[in-house]
Amino acid sequence: MAKKNTIEALDTLLQDLMNIRTLFGGKVIVFGRDFRQTLPVVRNGKKEDFISQSLLYSHIWNHLKKLCLSENMRAKKDPAFCTYLMRIGNGQEKTNSCNKIEIPNNFVIPFTEEIQSLNLLFNVTYPDFHTFYCNPSFITFHIILTTKNDFVDEINDMLIHRFPNDATVYTTIDETIESNDQCQFEDFLHTLHPANLPPYRLTLKKNCPVILLRNLNPTEGLCNGTRLICHDFSSHVISATISSGDFTNKHVFIPKIPLLASQDEKLPIPFKRTQIPIRLCFAMTINKAQGQTLDFVGIYLREPVFSHEQLYVALSRAKCSNNIKILIRPATAEDTNYHSTYNVVYQEIIQKAFS
Repeated sequence: MAKKNTIEALDTLLQDLMNIRTLFGGKVIVFGRDFRQTLPVVRNGKKEDFISQSLLYSHIWNHLKKLCLSENMRAKKDPAFCTYLMRIGNGQEKTNSCNKIEIPNNFVIPFTEEIQSLNLLFNVTYPDFHTFYCNPSFITFHIILTTKNDFVDEINDMLIHRFPNDATVYTTIDETIESNDQCQFEDFLHTLHPANLPPYRLTLKKNCPVILLRNLNPTEGLCNGTRLICHDFSSHVISATISSGDFTNKHVFIPKIPLLASQDEKLPIPFKRTQIPIRLCFAMTINKAQGQTLDFVGIYLREPVFSHEQLYVALSRAKCSNNIKILIRPATAEDTNYHSTYNVVYQEIIQKAFS
């Protein structure tokens, strides 16, 4: 039922847009979509669920005029890298006997032991915090990408402790929706980490990078996903500057606000969290990084990618092959193959989109 409602909501939205076009005298409405990017998320969904949620399978798709952009502008100065990315994106890179693709040696950080290998990834992505921590451009355009929020949180926790300056820690006020449950569940609520809520303990330092989790004021650049650099801290508000996009260098204030988890989080206890609506972003998920152009990308595959085009999205954030390093954790302690990984591409999407 949830899947059906999602499709109906999308179709209704598209139909409304077509009606708006009629009202405004037939002016053109443009949809932008790269079908070599990840698909809409369907919680606990299977392959067919992800495919069915795509715009490709909306009733309006056959009525649209398609214009295809074929040149990679981000990496156009590295033609060999562009060609490699297209093979990854189209699912055409050769696979080995385990159905994995071999990653070029110049991309790979050898895996020896977890912490030691992570340190190598950290050092190549952020080579000298003490030199560069006051350079917002460096901090903003170097990032580590990984597959899941749990891994993102672990990396951010490790890197904030290495970052210079004194720490300011913000703890949340967690309140159950049903007031009678507060005493029983308050400590338990502190242990929950829904993806769209800030953590119970938010550790910040001057000049550290963060990402906004809510649309606070879109007209002023404060949208969900906006990245910022922290500057000053008071009890209930931080000051920061926007670090990318049309509002780069704009000074803003981010207050503590009450926040609810999204309804599809399936939390054991519905609750409200009052906190500054940000998370650290030395690292972020691959899905969250879509559309961004970065100077250096460290990719941490603690587990293989698990959905359409995640590997393509991660690799294609960089401008050239020299600006990517990948750490692949082998599946078992006995496995020494850290040069190969899975590349998930749904040919149903690629063929329908580009036929």
